[in-house]
Formats: sequence, structure tokens, C-alpha cells
Amino acid sequence: MKIIIWILRVAVGLLFIFSGVVKANDPLGLTYKMNEFFEVWNMGFMTKYTLGMSVMMIAFEIISGVAMIVGNVFRLYVTLLLLLNIFFTFLTWYALTSGKIKECGCFGDCIKISNTATFYKDVVLTAIVLFLFIFRYRVFPLFNRSVINATIVGIAAVFAFGFQWWTLNHLPVKDCLPYKVGNNIAEKMKPGPDYKEAVFTTMFVYEKNGVKQEFTQENYPWKDPSWKFVSSNTVEVEPAVGLPEIHDFVLTDANENDVTEDVLSYKGYTYIWFLREPEKANTKKLDDLKALILKAQEQKIPFYVACSAGRDICETYQEAWGMTHVPFLILDGTASKTAMRTNPGLMLIKEGTVIQKWGFLDYPKELVAQ
Repeated sequence: MKIIIWILRVAVGLLFIFSGVVKANDPLGLTYKMNEFFEVWNMGFMTKYTLGMSVMMIAFEIISGVAMIVGNVFRLYVTLLLLLNIFFTFLTWYALTSGKIKECGCFGDCIKISNTATFYKDVVLTAIVLFLFIFRYRVFPLFNRSVINATIVGIAAVFAFGFQWWTLNHLPVKDCLPYKVGNNIAEKMKPGPDYKEAVFTTMFVYEKNGVKQEFTQENYPWKDPSWKFVSSNTVEVEPAVGLPEIHDFVLTDANENDVTEDVLSYKGYTYIWFLREPEKANTKKLDDLKALILKAQEQKIPFYVACSAGRDICETYQEAWGMTHVPFLILDGTASKTAMRTNPGLMLIKEGTVIQKWGFLDYPKELVAQ
């Protein structure tokens, strides 16, 4: 029994450490996934807390994973993990059965698994943690000196919060999104060779003599007045296949003209500064950015601002920051947060291919495109 407990304890610990580190690479990814759940549940008021919740949950996964292996305050952590796993199992069950959440984001955007696989993974994991909870009094710390165990867990906590601070203020260490360096945005906007549209059907509910019955579009009793229409519901029969990875990247100029193709097909280098929420943008290095803009314009290198706010708001900040000489284009906010995790952030492309990306603290001093 001792060996089984030890194996399960290490396996659970390593799994939580891995899960936490993968998500710590991009805490905003979990934040957006939480927002998706809250919006489905009509709890939009919670979205302002999701970044903090995301950071704390990721840190807890890493810290508790280390604590499971080290055995420091094991009874507390195994109890908390059991409660967390029960909650995760509910979430994945809801995502699987409701069809309203496409992906749970269990391992972030870098490792995607289906809702079905995620649910069964959580069921098994909950059973294992329950087993460890039952035999929690048989688990002892890895080292006899408690200060050593506590120090190891403390180092894990510093890493958990420190790594997330870095990725939130710079960029993910590993970019797993469609706009990563090396990808061609225009190519990612095209459907795959196996593309098929989603197939939908509408089901009609009619009632007769107090009995309700569903009908398809082909056999509903529209000629029989004894059947009374109750409701209809359109459902997806077959999901779409081969959809483009990027489908919402549209840049429009001050005259509301679509200039996406012009920007992505330009024969040379182009800088795009992604400005998602101007009022919340980090402007610590704005002077460095302005210096880079002047150098780019001197070299005839296009420089655009992709602003994801109302046109009036974008123009207000354009004037306030003294950037009237820079074209401000409008871009959908969802596309912006996928293309650039920091707000703001800089991207260098060449004929639509992403060459480099910088967070708001890392603007280059000199032109990369020369």
C-alpha cells in the first residue's frame, strides 16, 4: 500500500505541476476561458475578477503539485485538491453535455484535448485524489526537517507567481496561437483542404391532445390543423471541418475601408502596434515606441496602430499621445487579444508572415526591419 500511495502521490503532483506551468505560460488564456463560462452563465459581472482568479488558480496548481510530492501539510492540500477536482469535473461535465463550451482549456492553448477526454481525465483524477484523501494519514513528508519541505514549497510559490508576472508583462515564452512567429496571417485565414460547412437542422415541436412531439423540416404536420405549433430549435448535426484558424482579422481605416489585404500583402516589412484597450494600455515605454515609429517612417517602413475600441476613442488617444502621423486602423478586440497577449504590443510582419513580437516592456531600440 505504501508504494501505491507514493506512486499516486507523485503522479498527481507532477500532473498538477505540468498543468499549472503550461497555463502559467499564458494566464490570459485561462482568463478568457473563465470569461466564456461566466458569459454562458449570464454572470458577466464576474469578468473583472477573472485575471486575479486565473493567476491564483494557476499558482495553486503548481504549489499544490509540489506540496503533494514533498508532503508538506499534505492533509490540507489533498483536501483542497479534492474539492478543486470535484469542481473541475462539474465544469468539464457541463462543457461536454451543454455543447456551449467548445474547449475547457485544461492545458491551455498549447495542448488541446477534447471535452470528452477532459471529462474522463477529471473523473479518474478525482478518484485518485479521493483515494489519497482517504489514506492521507499514511502520507509523511519527504524530508524529516519541516523547514526543508516548507522551503521547497515556498520556492514553488515564488516561481508560480514570478513566471506569471513575466508572461503577463512580456509575452508567453511559448506562443501556441495562430499569430505566432513564423505563421503567415493571410494563409491562416484560408480554410483547410478538407473544409466542410457545418450542417444544421431545425426541429419543430407540435402539440396534439396534450401530447408534444418533435418533427423535422420534412415531416412536420403543417397541413393538419389539429397539431398546434409550440416551438422550434435549430441544432448542429455535423460540425464544420477545416475552418480557418484566423477568421476575424479585419483592419479598417478612417473611412471604414477594409485594408486588411493591403497590409498583409505589402512587399516588405510592416510594423503593427496592437492597442486593445487604450484606457488600460501600459505606456511606460511609449517614448521608445515613438522613437521607433520615426525611424520606421524615415526608412519608408509602414507602421500601423491596430486599435480595438470605438473610432472616436481611438482618435482621442491618437491625438493625446501625439501620434496623428501614424495611421490608426480598427481591429476586433477578440482578434487583437489572440494576436497580441499584452496591451499594447508590437508585431513585425513581412508579406503577412509574423517575423517578431514584443510586449509593452520590450520594444526594440533599433529597427529590426532593415
